[in-house]
Amino acid sequence: MYHLLRKAIIYISLKKQTEDFDEIHDSIVQGISFKGTNLWILVCAILIASVGLNTNSTAVIIGAMLISPLMGPINGMGYSIAIHDFKLLNQSIKNFCFAVLASIVASTIYFAITPVHTAHSELLARTNPTIYDVLIALFGGFAGIIAISSKQKGNVIPGVAIATALMPPLCTAGYGLATFQFSFFYGAMYLFTINTVCIAYASVLISQMLKFPIRDSQISEKRKKRIHHGLSLILLIIILPSIYLGYQMSQNEKFRSNADKYTRNIEIYKGNYLLNKKINPNKREINLVYGGSLLSEADKKAIINKAIAYSLADVKIVIEQGLAIDQNVDKEATDAQSEEERLMQQIARLNLEISNYKQKMDSVNSHQLLGKQLLSELSPIYPQIKNCMYTNANIYSKSDSIKVDKSSILMISSNQKFSIIDQEKIESWINKRLNNNKIKVIFNESN
Repeated sequence: MYHLLRKAIIYISLKKQTEDFDEIHDSIVQGISFKGTNLWILVCAILIASVGLNTNSTAVIIGAMLISPLMGPINGMGYSIAIHDFKLLNQSIKNFCFAVLASIVASTIYFAITPVHTAHSELLARTNPTIYDVLIALFGGFAGIIAISSKQKGNVIPGVAIATALMPPLCTAGYGLATFQFSFFYGAMYLFTINTVCIAYASVLISQMLKFPIRDSQISEKRKKRIHHGLSLILLIIILPSIYLGYQMSQNEKFRSNADKYTRNIEIYKGNYLLNKKINPNKREINLVYGGSLLSEADKKAIINKAIAYSLADVKIVIEQGLAIDQNVDKEATDAQSEEERLMQQIARLNLEISNYKQKMDSVNSHQLLGKQLLSELSPIYPQIKNCMYTNANIYSKSDSIKVDKSSILMISSNQKFSIIDQEKIESWINKRLNNNKIKVIFNESN
């Protein structure tokens, strides 16, 4: 057992593959400096990341991450703290601050002059950091300093650059300043701070674990403890808000999932169709728009009560009527009515309305304003509709020259193409609205 344990420890040990300490030191010191080559690489990375965020191009943003030299001074800060080389720490902090300031200024100038100011998904992704970003930065920092310390670096460093993503948050902060959207600036800078602190902290831990030689042997144990306590306190202060934001994100995702299940269950309710829905996790609110026969207050209450089964009891649910056969129905319903009585009254009311519509159809069909009336009822739900035309037509048959069939045609012109589902919903409503199943509905997309 002891032999197996010893073999396992040797197998996972980093010491055998650790580079010479002087080589590691020289490599880290070289990566700290921002002059000459590193300075030009920084400028290129800033511009590439800004263009990538501006055009929402993931590939371009990854390219900026790969060439970004920002990892150098951050690893330098962690390494210098671990070996108590405060001169190197001071140099790392100065170069780091210069790189951050240059990145923000350059990206601010770029976003101030670019004609495109839309906040795409790649920008938005850098404004709401959570505990998951802490974990990515921490383990990315571990991988980075291990790779620097190893003789077999492989392709770890480029992978760490992509995972920790230091450059895009700085460019997002520049976008926030250029467009005066300071929530973008604060969110992006918080993400960048998380990445910086976690990478530096990981560098400290690995440097100490590998027992890099202490450069200042005069430092007291008391000061060492004070430094470590200070680092731990800074890490805790940085992490706590991200834990809350991570919890909030998980709650929002849970809310969206439950709301989707709920809305799928109530898509059709007593002949009414769910035309549109809006789910707002932050306000814990769901807006529903129905089309069909007018929903009574009892119907709305029944739909809202169904949310309890999906853990949405405390959610505000707003039900609106979109397309409706009757716009003047009395909405007051007596609570004392039994379900059977209410249904019978509803059926009687609908039969009466159908009878009234049959009596009015001859005059309504010939009325010049029917198309306008239909347009006014449809356009609030489908704003892409430009106009509609309603007319009666005669259909002649080749096989029977005497027989003439009557038909009504409704042509709807829109700015964009309707989906199949929307077409079916509109046709179903038109048939109910005019009590005529033979109406031909034509959808015409026009610019």
